[in-house]
Amino acid sequence: MKVTNEKVENRQAYLTVEMEPAEVADYQEKAYKSLVKKANIPGFRKGKAPRPMVERAIGKEKFTEETMEIMIPDAYKKAVAQEKIEAFAQPTVNLEKSEPEVVFKVIIPLAPIVTVGDYKSIKMEPEPVNVTDENVKAAIEQLQHQHATWEPAERPVEFGDMVVMDITSTIEGQTFLDRKGAQYQVTKDLPLPAPGFAEQLAGMKRDEEKEFKLTFPADYARPELANKEASFKVKIVEIKQEKLPEVNDEFATTVKPELKTVDDLKKAVFDDIKRQLEEREKLAFEEAVVAKVLEMSNFEFPPVLTEGETDNMVRSDMQRLEIEDFQDYQNTVGKTEKQIRDGLAPEAQRHVKRSLVLEKIAGEEKLEVSHDEIDEQIDIMMESTEEDKRKNLLDYLETEHAHETISGIILLKKTAEHLAKMARGTTDGAVESTAAAKEEKK
Repeated sequence: MKVTNEKVENRQAYLTVEMEPAEVADYQEKAYKSLVKKANIPGFRKGKAPRPMVERAIGKEKFTEETMEIMIPDAYKKAVAQEKIEAFAQPTVNLEKSEPEVVFKVIIPLAPIVTVGDYKSIKMEPEPVNVTDENVKAAIEQLQHQHATWEPAERPVEFGDMVVMDITSTIEGQTFLDRKGAQYQVTKDLPLPAPGFAEQLAGMKRDEEKEFKLTFPADYARPELANKEASFKVKIVEIKQEKLPEVNDEFATTVKPELKTVDDLKKAVFDDIKRQLEEREKLAFEEAVVAKVLEMSNFEFPPVLTEGETDNMVRSDMQRLEIEDFQDYQNTVGKTEKQIRDGLAPEAQRHVKRSLVLEKIAGEEKLEVSHDEIDEQIDIMMESTEEDKRKNLLDYLETEHAHETISGIILLKKTAEHLAKMARGTTDGAVESTAAAKEEKK
């Protein structure tokens, strides 16, 4: 066997492996011994038919395929051992020649190289959180809408009303909608079921019928409907107007039994908004610090990492859209597979860099994940999962792979939090790897 180490590029080793005819013959013999045990050759017991009979019976292509399946993995292991290469992921193998000698090329992903910048020098402060009276007022108005009642209205439809209607619609002769007694809140500029639909209902009276056409814009969220014209026929069956509850002590108790007065409600709303804004700013600050670290760091990693993260992003988007078939997904987003992957690649590459740099810093800062933290995360996942799906989820969460995945996610989160604390100069005593932490200990 001759191995040529051609180059290392983009953290990938490129090898050419040439097998001598005598070596190929040895593997052909191994293929024969494997196939003869499974072949049914008339006149011979299993495992006893001579090789020429077996080759004729199964065909040359199948025999060659079996030979390659035995030879290539074995030869690959010998080749990487000979060249002292440590593979980071599964290789890509291309068979160049299969007889009389065999030649195949291998592209081997190598471990990433991450050179982290001086992240300990980063000094930043998060944006202050400010909750205004307007924020509180808007939140209470939203609570009023949530606790509102709907009463019949004996007047034409206005924006904000809830209507009950019979609706039929077609696009290019095909049924688009066909519903009786459908409830619809008439909200200005609502793009559903089509842009301009709510505006067509405004001013209609009870029992009135109306026919109209609407054209979906070129940039519509559902690409398969872009630029198409839809015909609608609508009959208003009922008109309801919203009645908001008065903001008083009784309303406060309705929102939460423990709230006794309007002032209690305002304080609870204030505190809730503040918590949300603080959590949002905390995450934004962490990402801003991580972004600084990425800017000052250098990366070399094989394309397989970006490709794998792109796969994850596609799967995630398909789950979000509740689509199982990739072809259906392509039709929904209106893009080819290459367009989808090319569009996601820059963000996928950033995800890879973020993970790599946080993993590197976690090691330098000696950050670890405890069993209790993993168990706590599993409890959270179980509580947020529908009861009928918990059994399957629990079966997966009990596997070693699941624990490794959860541990990895927690570790990245802890590292981002730790970097944010370092940037603010508020690193606690839990991790004492920085000079500042050591000085505080003195």
